[in-house]
Amino acid sequence: MNEDVTKTKQACPECGSSKLVRDFDRGELICMTCGLVLKDKYFDMGPEWRAFDSDQRDKRGRVGAPMTYTIHDKGLSTVIDWRNKDVHGKDISPTSRAQIYRLRKWQRRIRVSDAAERNLAFAMAELDRISSHLSLPRGIRETAAIIYRKAVEQNLIRGRSIESVTAACLYAACRQRGVPRTLEEIAEHARVDKKEIGRSYRFVIKELNIKINPTNPVDYIGRFASELGLSGAVQKRAIEILNEAIKLGLTSGRGPMGVAAAALYIASIEMGERRTQRDVSDVAKVTEVTVRNRYKELQEKLGLSVDV
Repeated sequence: MNEDVTKTKQACPECGSSKLVRDFDRGELICMTCGLVLKDKYFDMGPEWRAFDSDQRDKRGRVGAPMTYTIHDKGLSTVIDWRNKDVHGKDISPTSRAQIYRLRKWQRRIRVSDAAERNLAFAMAELDRISSHLSLPRGIRETAAIIYRKAVEQNLIRGRSIESVTAACLYAACRQRGVPRTLEEIAEHARVDKKEIGRSYRFVIKELNIKINPTNPVDYIGRFASELGLSGAVQKRAIEILNEAIKLGLTSGRGPMGVAAAALYIASIEMGERRTQRDVSDVAKVTEVTVRNRYKELQEKLGLSVDV
């Protein structure tokens, strides 16, 4: 008998037990304690085929990719593959290639039917391009796409370039999900300057009422340490220094990247993996003067004795 024993929130009305069994062969939901049939004609929502490994699952599945907000039509429309192969993997004859080329071209055109979809198609392509340059995870792209769609729905794009709003939504998604990317890094790969992105960012988060927490310097430690080739012990010590500084309010009003760089510089000296101020400032994209000033503040206020 094909059955699934599970504890659900649903309880048996006869005995009150929550230990129910789904019998897919009979299509019934049965209480295992008293035997009462709670539901008959129970539908199995799974596939009608079985797979015993990943290869069989891939071959037998007949569904497409899941819905995604990073494509203008959410990935729900069909796509004609760019490879000139038939269903059996054989090359398409030269006489049919021209026809397939025309079909592919018209398929691309009909996927974008109006100005709003053209806007989304261009914005999603730009979003994917910047995200790829910055090596951002899939979740950040999805969050940025959702923010951009909300901005389009509330007509916030009018009078602003698509590139600036797209970059602003990506920066907002990074801040919202706690992924350390600065405005300078996003502007480096965007087609607009930092000032315009910042202006669009402030406008979007205000109009959409998005709550953004202040940037925590600790978020930058892992990335900076990785680029500098520092060990986990140095990262741990830098985080300890930053947590002490945060408790004393030393990070308030200071750029998070400069403070993180200074803490990492101190930790590298203490743990015997010394890096120069220039190395740290290059990775953090701040000046050596900033690193030096933050380093002296932390050393003085936290009572650290570091042999420079």
